[in-house]
Amino acid sequence: MSADPALMPILYVPDPRLRAKAKPVTAAGSEIAALSERMLATMYKAPGIGLAAPQVGEMLRLVVIDLHENDIRAPMVLVNPTIVAASQDLATREEGCLSLPNQFAEVTRPARVKVAYQDLTGAKKEVEGEGLLAACLQHEIDHLDGVLFVDHISALKRNMLLRKLAKELKAKAAEKE
Repeated sequence: MSADPALMPILYVPDPRLRAKAKPVTAAGSEIAALSERMLATMYKAPGIGLAAPQVGEMLRLVVIDLHENDIRAPMVLVNPTIVAASQDLATREEGCLSLPNQFAEVTRPARVKVAYQDLTGAKKEVEGEGLLAACLQHEIDHLDGVLFVDHISALKRNMLLRKLAKELKAKAAEKE
């Protein structure tokens, strides 16, 4: 990736770690804080608005999100997040993923969610989101369970996207040789 030691390589589909279930973080502390800082640096560089630990090969239930609203950074670090409530009404929006670069699809999810999590001190917190935040929370928490946004679209669209991605990654690898 870059010579910056803070940056972590982002895994791409079909890496099997992206399909594995992440383990709970058992103790928040300086190691988790340092990992979340590296994840944020990696996400900003990519650039993205969310990153789950499994996407950088760390099989922990840890997510970072920053929607950069009005170009102001407001990073969120969620340790062991779980969706505790979701609205019946749905919303559809275009999603992409750093582990499936340049691939996008319309995904329908609950329009609003409430997520329980711990902060970096271990304190229990909740966040409610709608719109982009709701989609991002659900997308990143899915990663912790080995679910990708393409799992929420039709098999036909999913296969088309995955074939296109494989072709692009193969071409990119050939360029480096």
